[in-house]
This record gives sequence, structure tokens and C-alpha cells, in this order.
Amino acid sequence: MSNLTLKIGGMSCEHCAKAVKDALLALPGVRGALVDLKGMSAGVEYDPALCAPETMKAAVADAGYEAE
Repeated sequence: MSNLTLKIGGMSCEHCAKAVKDALLALPGVRGALVDLKGMSAGVEYDPALCAPETMKAAVADAGYEAE
């Protein structure tokens, strides 16, 4: 397992944070996601053989937010 911290843009409430978390957890290989609304970030635990950082960024973008 690997860990990654993504900077998230566009979140303004707990609903936003949940949407980002749900988008990340829906990806194959993502074991856990902790979204920090105040810190505008998401910590992700994932299997790099099943999921790449670019895939996570795309999933967050599809949910309507920005990820770096």
C-alpha cells in the first residue's frame, strides 16, 4: 500500500468533502480516504498496482472539484 496527499480545490462544506471522499473510495485499489475540509486536502491509502494518482485526480475532477 502507498499513501498520497492531494490538494483539493473548490470544497466549501462537509457535503463537498463527502463527495470527494466518495469519489476516491469508489476507485479500485483505494483502501481509505481522509478528506480535510479546512486543510483543503485528501489523504489516500491505495494500491499502486490498481490505481494511479492521475486516476484519483480525474475522479475528483469528475466530482466537480480540483485536485493536485
